[in-house]
Amino acid sequence: MKLRAVIIDDEITSREILRNYLRDYCDQVSILGEASTIKEGMAQINKERPNLVFLDVEMPFGNAFDLLDKIPDRTFETVFVTAYDQYAMEALNQHAAYYLMKPINIDELIKAVAYVEEIISKEDLLDDRILSATIKKAEGKITLPQLDGFQVLNVSDILYCKADDNYTEIFLGEKKILVSKTLKYFEESLAPFNFVRIHKSFLVNINEVVKYRKGKGGSVVISNGKELMVSASRKKELLSYFE
Repeated sequence: MKLRAVIIDDEITSREILRNYLRDYCDQVSILGEASTIKEGMAQINKERPNLVFLDVEMPFGNAFDLLDKIPDRTFETVFVTAYDQYAMEALNQHAAYYLMKPINIDELIKAVAYVEEIISKEDLLDDRILSATIKKAEGKITLPQLDGFQVLNVSDILYCKADDNYTEIFLGEKKILVSKTLKYFEESLAPFNFVRIHKSFLVNINEVVKYRKGKGGSVVISNGKELMVSASRKKELLSYFE
C-alpha cells in the first residue's frame, strides 16, 4: 500500500528532516505536498486529498487543532509531530493515529507509519466487505465508508454520482457525500438498481431522470433540476432504458 502524505510544519528544517527520513526509511510513503501554516495546510489537504497527514501542533496564526476542527469528516489519518508533550491528550481526543516527539526517533517514525498503514489497510478491507455484503443481502441499501465507521443509504435516495479522480461524489438531493472509491466501483455495485453510466464523470439513477435533451450525446435532466451531459458513446445504452 502506498500512503499519500502531506507534511504541515512551520519549521523548514523539521519538514526537511521528516521528508528525508520518510524517503530513506519509509518508502511506502509518497509526499504529495508540504505547508508551513494552517491556511496552506488546508489548501494542500483539499488539493491532494492525502490519506496521511504529518502535523505539527504549534504554528503561526493557529495550531493543529484549529485545522482539524475545520475538517470534521476527515478521510486521512493524523500523525502529530511536535516538540511539546502536553498536547498528547488532546491529540488522542482528535483520534490521532500516532504522536511523535521532536527530535524524531527513526524507529518511532517507522512504527508510526506501519501503524497507519495497518489501520488504512484494515479499513479498506472492511469497506469492501461491507459494501459487497450490503449489495447482496440488503436489497435497496448501500453502505458508504466513513472515517468513524460507515453510513447506510437507501439506493433510491441517490440521484447521481460524479467522478472526482479516485473519489466519488454521491448526490442526495441537496446533500453531497464524498467517498474514497472510484466511479467504476459504484457503477458495478449499483448496476442491479437501474443506475447507468452516461458519461466518464456521471452515473445516474434512471428513476430520477425526468427529461432528455437531444444532441450528439445529449443531456439528461434529473428530478432536482440538475442537467448532466451524456457522452455519445453512452447515449444508446441510456436510451435503451426508455424504449
